[in-house]
Amino acid sequence: MATARNSFESILLDRSWVSPQDLDKARQRRKPGQELADVLVEMGAIEPQRLARAVAQEYKLPFQAHIDEHALDPTLVTRVPINYAKKNRLLPIGSDEAGITVAVVDPANYEPLDDLRLLFGAPINPVVAPVEIIAEAINRAYDNASTTTAEELMVDLEEEQLDRVASELAAEPRDLLETDDSAPIIKLVNGILSQAVKDRASDIHIEVFERDMVVRFRVDGMLYDVLEPPKRFQPAITSRVKVMAGLNIAEKRLPQDGRIRLRIAGRDIDIRVSTIPTAFGERLVLRLLDRAQAAVDINLDHLGFSGDNLRRIERLIRQSHGIILATGPTGSGKSTTLYACLSRINSPEKNIITIEDPIEYQLRGVGQMQVNPKIELTFASGLRSILRQDPDVIMVGEIRDGETAEIAIQAALTGHLVFSTLHTNDSFGAVTRLLDFGIEPFLVSSSILAVLAQRLVRRLCLECREAYVPPAAELARIGLTTAGVTRPIFRAKGCRACRNSGYRGRLAIQELMVIDDDIRALVMQNSDGATLRRHCTSRGMKLLREDGAGRVLAGETSIEELLLRTQEDIA
Repeated sequence: MATARNSFESILLDRSWVSPQDLDKARQRRKPGQELADVLVEMGAIEPQRLARAVAQEYKLPFQAHIDEHALDPTLVTRVPINYAKKNRLLPIGSDEAGITVAVVDPANYEPLDDLRLLFGAPINPVVAPVEIIAEAINRAYDNASTTTAEELMVDLEEEQLDRVASELAAEPRDLLETDDSAPIIKLVNGILSQAVKDRASDIHIEVFERDMVVRFRVDGMLYDVLEPPKRFQPAITSRVKVMAGLNIAEKRLPQDGRIRLRIAGRDIDIRVSTIPTAFGERLVLRLLDRAQAAVDINLDHLGFSGDNLRRIERLIRQSHGIILATGPTGSGKSTTLYACLSRINSPEKNIITIEDPIEYQLRGVGQMQVNPKIELTFASGLRSILRQDPDVIMVGEIRDGETAEIAIQAALTGHLVFSTLHTNDSFGAVTRLLDFGIEPFLVSSSILAVLAQRLVRRLCLECREAYVPPAAELARIGLTTAGVTRPIFRAKGCRACRNSGYRGRLAIQELMVIDDDIRALVMQNSDGATLRRHCTSRGMKLLREDGAGRVLAGETSIEELLLRTQEDIA
């Protein structure tokens, strides 16, 4: 073995993949039983891809740069427990007449390969793959191979005794796919969480009624019934979720809020839990945030900004002072858009501080403060404290009252760039709302840079969308004419990939009102939202429905969906 290891080290040195100094450091840092290769990766002395190539060359084995988890045989995968696969860093990836092909990190670890030879009763042919490729493939493969739904798990509950308290079994493995706990309620709750992540749900609703209870998922903004557990399971399910969220299971009379952080199929999931008492028991809502997906979502391009709106917002967020407001109803993506703006301008030269309720995304390099009314830490009091922290950019989660609005405006007038949200139906109503808070018109006109109104519309499923010729009356409702349509218009159909909804994912449509001298003059005259609307549209500003019409022409959403999300904007 010493000869093999010396050969391995020679390959690394001969190819200049590691330096002699790094090799010496790795030997010194290596703990008993730890592989030298793992130490080199931890030190950052060599990339896992290069390391795997060196190992493959040392043992004269094939090198596998990528593993397509969809091409794996589930019958092979499920025969190897996930804990065993992760511990030994291996995964069966195929079979043929020559035997079972297994991707491994360390082919010198012979014992697991011998175990697999006995398990499958066939020769084992190892191939070497990078450690992160195998780790990701294991998570994806077992997630795909897992066909047990929450509904199937519930069947097992019918035959189980439910007199055990869920709080006695609170300890959870790091990844829910690795759970081997046989407690039925724990298995059911874990199954609900796993299925929600697999179905891309943003929320889980556990609703209780007089004689039954229902579990519903919100997917792309729409609620779907998923499960109807018997009413007698309600206390155990509620207790289990509250234990996971660190809530008081004995308190059933007051609302409670908590958090769960866990891994599902290798993905870090943050879950915000809210409970409220109702006439028939506690009702729970779990808001799911996939941290990996959040990193993708916090991007102006990914959110759907394009053309003039993108150019204008890029210019606005680089101003030195002023207020930029995002408006829209709950769940319209306002906070995500502001996070994307902060992410775009975030740099070591800027001191960015936020005050939020709650903190939904963690931004590296940004100071984030959580509102806590119990200790009188409100938006207004927190904003006052932030101003003593020498900030360049401030984000206020929401302007809810005149005091917060006044402090935000004073901050903007004293050289700070302020981002915030406001609950109004369109961009024009934001000005009226601030005036209703008692803010003087001259303060509003001199501090506001722009107001962005936003909606989220469902994106057509590319697997099943179908082209059709819409009637002229249908086109007219979104401001289009038959003569002006030169490309195919698509509508939703439904397939297995989109849960037969016809939609998969969402995108944002916007209207952006940039405050110019003419609008400032109108604000000074206490003009209402309708007057501002007429002025802006006469200057060519696109309203929400007009922006959405462009998405329809691009084949991204349907006329039906656009009408559903913007019907309140009809003049």
